[in-house]
Amino acid sequence: MQRIRLRYTKRGRLRFTSHRDFQRAFERALRRAEVPMAYSAGFTPHPKVSYANAAPTGTGSEAEYLEIALTQHRDPETLRILLDESLPAGLDIVEAVEARTSGLADRLTASVWELRLDGVDPADAERAVAAFNAAGSVEVQRLTKNGMRTFDARPAVVSLATTASPETQSSQADRPSDQPCAILRLVVRHVTPAVRPDDVLSGLRAVADLAPPVPVAVTRLAQGLFDEETGTVTDPLAPDREAAEALTTAAPAAAATAPVPEGSA
Repeated sequence: MQRIRLRYTKRGRLRFTSHRDFQRAFERALRRAEVPMAYSAGFTPHPKVSYANAAPTGTGSEAEYLEIALTQHRDPETLRILLDESLPAGLDIVEAVEARTSGLADRLTASVWELRLDGVDPADAERAVAAFNAAGSVEVQRLTKNGMRTFDARPAVVSLATTASPETQSSQADRPSDQPCAILRLVVRHVTPAVRPDDVLSGLRAVADLAPPVPVAVTRLAQGLFDEETGTVTDPLAPDREAAEALTTAAPAAAATAPVPEGSA
């Protein structure tokens, strides 16, 4: 059985698709692309697809991940192209690698987010960010299925800062263009309870009374293993690519050192 790991995006208005909507669209794409999927056992078999830490509905993302299991070997790049062509624009398969290591979900320990605050003066945003970073704790509330929950959002936030320009090239068609705009870059650890960008925005409102006049455009730029030494979020597919490169490099070397059968000279 071959396992393929994919990175996909949620761009533009497709950021409003729920995770369940994406699951349905992706399973249709698998059928259209005639992918030889492995299926679960039981009375209602399902294609073996493992989704990892999906972004909340309403947020864009450049770094969503999933893994599929195949019954026949396929070239990852060819498979990526076929699946990308079978999905609507905005839900884009941008990378595919063969899984050569274990624990993809275990490598998703932090996310980098971009928050675009239309109608907010950058100077006001900078003051609010400074107040948030200086706070020892920032209690926020979130409505859950078990009622309203209060928790401290501050410990999960590795860094929060204003930035001069956005890293994404999202469409401006549904956003104001004649108003001030502040852009924040947020790095947050994946903890329990999960701290989302909306929770950080609630925290900014709590500590500095920062309340954007229009909904904030939120995009996940990256997610992966958080490197404590560098303070960066690393690429979770890098170990698979490195393992594949090592195997490619080792194959010619092994062939060159293999003994020559007698009588073949």
